[in-house]
Amino acid sequence: MKAQEEIEVKLLVAWIVALTATLGALFIGEVLGKAPCSLCWQQRIFMFPIAIILALGLWWNDRAIGRYALALALPGVGIAAWHLGLYWDLVPKPAIPCSATGPSCSGEDQAVLGVPIAFLSLAAFIMIAVLSALSVRENRK
Repeated sequence: MKAQEEIEVKLLVAWIVALTATLGALFIGEVLGKAPCSLCWQQRIFMFPIAIILALGLWWNDRAIGRYALALALPGVGIAAWHLGLYWDLVPKPAIPCSATGPSCSGEDQAVLGVPIAFLSLAAFIMIAVLSALSVRENRK
């Protein structure tokens, strides 16, 4: 497989992950009726544009688009890791950013089929970041 084709495959897989995460977040909120907490909203702010940016980059044959996805995925990793730490009680309660009026960041409602939503988000951001970083590195060769 040629280097350009390998870059395209990595970006395509990253786009599929981002699209799945975006549609999954919308399904959880709109179909299952689970309101997103403030940290979920922050993760959405970084995830939703990744799906659009990667789709446009693939459509326009822009192999350098991985750097923009990486720039959005890295803060997403941080927010999702923080959220998962809250869910698993690894972060002190005074550091919880969720308001008393909105959904809890660490409540039972923040899981789907027993899996914390923050874990799913973290896994998606990490996969996108790794694939994007690999595409950027291979694009420099």
